[in-house]
Amino acid sequence: MPTSHPLPPRSIAIVLGTRPELVKLTELIRLLGPAAHVVHTGQHYDEELSGRFLTDLGIPEPTYLTGIGGRPRAVQISAALAQLDALFLAEPPLAVVVQGDTNAALAGALAANARSVPLVHVEAGLRSHDRNMPEEHNRVLIDRLADVLCAATPENRDNLLAEGVAPELVEVTGNTVVEAVHSRLPAADERSAHLEELGLTPDGYVLATVHRPENTDDPAALRAILTELAALAADVPVVLPLHPRTRARVEAAGLAALLGPLRVTRPLGYRDFLALARHAALLVSDSGGVQEEVTVLGRPLVVVRNSTERPEAMADFATLVAPGPALGRAARQVLALGAAGRARLAALPSPFGDGRASRRIVGLLTELAATPYATAA
Repeated sequence: MPTSHPLPPRSIAIVLGTRPELVKLTELIRLLGPAAHVVHTGQHYDEELSGRFLTDLGIPEPTYLTGIGGRPRAVQISAALAQLDALFLAEPPLAVVVQGDTNAALAGALAANARSVPLVHVEAGLRSHDRNMPEEHNRVLIDRLADVLCAATPENRDNLLAEGVAPELVEVTGNTVVEAVHSRLPAADERSAHLEELGLTPDGYVLATVHRPENTDDPAALRAILTELAALAADVPVVLPLHPRTRARVEAAGLAALLGPLRVTRPLGYRDFLALARHAALLVSDSGGVQEEVTVLGRPLVVVRNSTERPEAMADFATLVAPGPALGRAARQVLALGAAGRARLAALPSPFGDGRASRRIVGLLTELAATPYATAA
């Protein structure tokens, strides 16, 4: 049951547009109950991906924006901003919530600021210090606009204070990914059945995901990653749920033959992905969310990126490598640690909190909505 609070129906606008946002905001939406007004910009929307996520996660039907998915970054932000501005004028919220560093989140932040609506930024303070990442620009801008900054870790809070953010605006809440994993991870018998369907055995395969533009839009990087995964598949099964965008880039670059040694599947719902991740001997991914999820699941990860905004995961659970031979070397080194290495990780607490982040954020929203600033909008 949603937690009790005095928030009126549809008074908290939750602006999102991608699958990771859906995952990380589901528990907050559930706790808010009728007070939540979910607005989906359509940054990621197709029935195979976001449609299934909405169903899997049990999120109520959102208000959808139009003309945004698949467009260039500037068009996505400007089109979403115009529609959100009209929406907030017609139905003024008491507060706007955005999560992370997406174009949808930046558009939501700008629209809230334009209408003088208090802004809550979930997962504030992440920094890669890599200006080549569009997400870095988004998250810095959102943090400068936010009225309440929900830092997932003390390190994130330190980043914000170092940039001059007033301490009273920052709350260390933990990361909502912890409760997302705990609530959506299938039971052991369901996980076993899923592995059996795919012909996999626990601790006997590698699970890989590749979707970031820095890896998929550069044919050389994509070739390097797929080459290393194919070579690894000679020793251990490598499962690759293939994002439609990545598949298109593979075909355009003439790299389809490199998929041959891999166990390529369609994109997975969140529960199915967690079931596979929970029993993988190793994950290989360029996803930011996976860096967090492995710390809850107690699994090792090789991160294929040039930089990361989640150094907390790097301390024990993950290794950062660039596309190329370093990927294969790192993967084999982790696999060589075997059951003892996995047992060590399974015993460690996640650095991303205790699984109560969403409840803390609801409390902050309730306080914020009661202030004169919130009702003045």
